[in-house]
Amino acid sequence: MLLPELRRMVCELHAALPKNNLVAWTSGNISARDPETGLVVIKPSGVKFEDLTPENMVVVDLDGKIVEASHKASSDTASHCYIYRHMPHVNGIVHTHSRYATAFATLARDIPCVTTAMGDEFGGPIPCGGFALIGGEEIGQVVVETLKDSRSPSCILQSHGVFATGASPEKAVKAAIMTEDNAAIVWTALQIGTPLTISQPDIDKLYDRYQNVYGQ
Repeated sequence: MLLPELRRMVCELHAALPKNNLVAWTSGNISARDPETGLVVIKPSGVKFEDLTPENMVVVDLDGKIVEASHKASSDTASHCYIYRHMPHVNGIVHTHSRYATAFATLARDIPCVTTAMGDEFGGPIPCGGFALIGGEEIGQVVVETLKDSRSPSCILQSHGVFATGASPEKAVKAAIMTEDNAAIVWTALQIGTPLTISQPDIDKLYDRYQNVYGQ
């Protein structure tokens, strides 16, 4: 079996999506690129999260061609592969339809950076890209275009949901979780009034401290 450790990692990370209320039923997926071979491990299409195993993960090449599989690959495979081909620093991608972030997506509205946590993680707003249909590379094209001038590791797509990226699949999962958490905070604040803004110089300082100083 190809890439057994990466299969195991991707399979185990999928459990974080329902645990953090980011998905419903079989929606959503995680993929990871192996830096050495360039091969991609991705969730099989339409399989319930509790039925995922390392063995039923699908391995494809960077063009989305099946290399090893017992199941059909996710319907988002072509877009994941497009993102990997055009964002070489990315080795993990998460797609969800998480509730609060997707609410902003239905309005084609960026999630504004109004908390220090958002400044830390995203360095600005979480941007919203345009609409694209599922099945081909079009979604991946919108993601790449939306993130190219942003420090944010994630974006939302109009009428669709969240695409989060990371240097590793675990970092992409973190970005997806933080996207939904901050979207929920902003949505809640909007029910009360208009959230106060943080100046861009302060956002820049927050981002630099969190990315370069914070933690071990």
